[in-house]
Amino acid sequence: MNITTIAQLKASGYKPKSVKEEMRTNLIAFLKGGTNPFEGIQGYDETVLPQLQTAILSQHNIILLGLRGQAKTRIARLMINLLDEYIPVVEGSEVNDDPLEPLSRYAIDLIAEKGDKTPITWMHRNERYTEKLATPDVNIADLIGDVDPIKAASLKLHYNDERVIHFGLIPRSHRCIFVINELPDLQARIQVSLFNILQEGDLQIRGFKLRLPLDVQFVFTANPEDYTNRGSIVTPLKDRIDSQILTHYPKTIEISKTITKQEAAIKPAQKAAISVNELMYNLVEQIAMEARQSELVDQKSGVSARLTISAMENLFSAAERRMLLNGESKTHIRIADLFGVLPNITGKVELVYEGELEGANHVAQNLIGKAIRTLFTEQFANPEKAKKSKKPNPYSEIINWFNDGDMISILSTANDRNYETELSKVKGLKELVKATLGKLSKADEFLMMEFVLHGLSEFSQLSKHQLNSGFEFKDLMSSMFDMKSGRTEEE
Repeated sequence: MNITTIAQLKASGYKPKSVKEEMRTNLIAFLKGGTNPFEGIQGYDETVLPQLQTAILSQHNIILLGLRGQAKTRIARLMINLLDEYIPVVEGSEVNDDPLEPLSRYAIDLIAEKGDKTPITWMHRNERYTEKLATPDVNIADLIGDVDPIKAASLKLHYNDERVIHFGLIPRSHRCIFVINELPDLQARIQVSLFNILQEGDLQIRGFKLRLPLDVQFVFTANPEDYTNRGSIVTPLKDRIDSQILTHYPKTIEISKTITKQEAAIKPAQKAAISVNELMYNLVEQIAMEARQSELVDQKSGVSARLTISAMENLFSAAERRMLLNGESKTHIRIADLFGVLPNITGKVELVYEGELEGANHVAQNLIGKAIRTLFTEQFANPEKAKKSKKPNPYSEIINWFNDGDMISILSTANDRNYETELSKVKGLKELVKATLGKLSKADEFLMMEFVLHGLSEFSQLSKHQLNSGFEFKDLMSSMFDMKSGRTEEE
């Protein structure tokens, strides 16, 4: 910027503007131009974003209320797009004083001394965002400020001089966006300290008769469960937050897939070497959908979108590991690779008491099985209905092959040749896939063949045993006999 003094700033025609006015003006320009300032936020076009834009146009302080993994913090961070690219600041000011509307004693004294020759600097929008995670150890000094004895000693000032104050995060966020994440975790007495700042725009530090009409865009985030489990938002503070906006999880698999593909950190080398059928993306998303409906999962805690993102990353890595172990240069993701995402599921869902009794690993496997069952009937005939139908059962040849005592093992570490050889043993399997889905690539054809076996087992038409490194498929009756005789899966 060529403007370096107050005199030059006045000559430029600059007029002071509050941060909320600034955001409102820029949002109006975005809306008129048909541009989205919240690029990358998916699934909120008809719900959250219109409410957020209305709140900004109303110049409100905002609280985003929703379960974990619903992009609350990301929305807050994207709000910097609504700020002017640069704003003028009195040089050396701790609280980003506007040169034409100075706030602090430092800026007022400097301007009184130097007048129109007072130096100014320019602050970029990226520097105008402050974020604080509310934790029990946060104190008033952190947020508001306190007397600094070192400053008093070095400047040889009395403690009753406001120049000895060390400002906290909020005063230093003057003319900025200030975000407090997980607001209910903030102690009640700390929340009380925000009352005046939100309503009157001033603050109190110790015994100072100090009024700083701060200009701050406040954004808070909170999880509804926190109101009862970990803390609460005190009523007078909640009353001072103008707009409460409820976030939510993706309403469809398509939206959820878009988020996962956008956020998953898949390495270029993985993308080049590993092919993936759309079915695998759908299955990963369906696992999260099933978890959000499961009676074994704590629904109040929520199931974060991070589950599907980390699961997709693990899915690629499981296929990559197999490829490297087998010395192959290319491979494709299989259904069996889904069980490599168990750590992502067990680490991302909170279980109720009944779920804890079942065991986290068992619940995770159950969720994968339900996802397979749900999506299977979108591609193939429902095995239960086919069995009862008077029409020929499309699965009879496959089931009969297993009933004759045959079995196959799909190992997670098997190379592509052994994987294809094993699946090709099942009589009628390839023919069913071709008849149902038509012409497919070789990789997709074998993937769907494997999908059929997993689907039939989820509908109790076949038995599926988990081995140490894969699955064994066989007929249902022999499995029952094995269970009665006390034989285990490892045997």
